[in-house]
Amino acid sequence: MSKIIFEIMYVVCGIILISTGIYNLVDKNNPKRFGSALFWTITGVIFIAGPYMNKTLVGGLLVVLGILTVTKNIKMGNLVNSSEEYRTEKSEKIGNKIFIPALSIGVVAFSVAQFTELGGLVGLGFGALVSLILTLMTTKENPKYISYDSSRILQQMGPNVILPQLLGALGVLFSTAGVGEVIAQMMEGVIPADSKFFGVVGYCVAMALFTMIMGNAFAAFAVITTGIGIPFVVHLGANPAVVGALGITAGYCGTLMTPMAANFNIIPASILEMENKNGVILVQAPIAITLLAIHILLMYTLAF
Repeated sequence: MSKIIFEIMYVVCGIILISTGIYNLVDKNNPKRFGSALFWTITGVIFIAGPYMNKTLVGGLLVVLGILTVTKNIKMGNLVNSSEEYRTEKSEKIGNKIFIPALSIGVVAFSVAQFTELGGLVGLGFGALVSLILTLMTTKENPKYISYDSSRILQQMGPNVILPQLLGALGVLFSTAGVGEVIAQMMEGVIPADSKFFGVVGYCVAMALFTMIMGNAFAAFAVITTGIGIPFVVHLGANPAVVGALGITAGYCGTLMTPMAANFNIIPASILEMENKNGVILVQAPIAITLLAIHILLMYTLAF
């Protein structure tokens, strides 16, 4: 059941991506309309038919997406937002009720994950659907704007929108290639084999740093836990459950400090049209470093 729902969710995402490509194709005022249309259409096709396509073909299409991005052939089209006056008027009328649809995503996702066997990711999809319905009810806007504004927001985020999927795949590749074992061999000459404290420090810091490189703590977790967490922390008597729980959240300290975590740090800056695209990271960095130090202290005191 979960697999079928997943497929439906990916098809819906693919349709939105392809519609974004169509918007770009017909936008004669966009100087990069052909490259933009190709990028979003290819991404949509992969979302819809990727599991059923030849893997080599999918890899080739990903290379095409990379070339389009590197050569700067992707540009936001001329999808105009509503006027400032209209948004101000709506804001005053709706007030704090606008937070109801946003909060519903988390509530629905948690409920589905907690009380059904469908899992959190399926719950997130249901949460997005419920949030959309509540948004229409709250704002009383015409549903015809769903496709238009979805495309506008996607283009505002740009190619960064597919970075989490690519980094997740890279994490699996690193794990399969045995990068964790290589890191373990490198750390043997750096971390004292019998030191619990330096093992914890090395593990937590490595989780944060590798997450900054990968942009995803899940992608870093398997590699760093295999290479450092198990041989230098767990093998010294640490509780694996505590080590794993604090290890993954130590990685998230790195998420707060890297542009590679585009969906957290770069996309919000783009949507908010901030002058400094790293402004979110600069604000979060002191908090992230403090949290990393707290993680080291907690792991050292609670895991052993």
